[in-house]
Amino acid sequence: MLLGGFDEWNATIVRRLDRLTRSIERLERDVTIYTEAVALFVKFWLTTTPPLPDPMRHAAQAKGHERYDGFVEALGRRLAKGSTLTKEVSNDVRADGE
Repeated sequence: MLLGGFDEWNATIVRRLDRLTRSIERLERDVTIYTEAVALFVKFWLTTTPPLPDPMRHAAQAKGHERYDGFVEALGRRLAKGSTLTKEVSNDVRADGE
């Protein structure tokens, strides 16, 4: 009787560990996607954006601050409603494959 209880407990622990392992693997995949997306964007931006002449720099910095504020606001809205890049990419990939 005691041994049977141990086997059940052991099976429960194994199932939980399997679930945790799958969750960690999904997190690792998502972090990889996010990291690659940001790295690709930064590389593209840095290689395609020419430097600005001094007279235009102040206006460009002001516009950059404005755009950053808009970005942070949009990011907050997406996170509040549960939108993620991973979901968006998965949906796009599925739609392309149909």
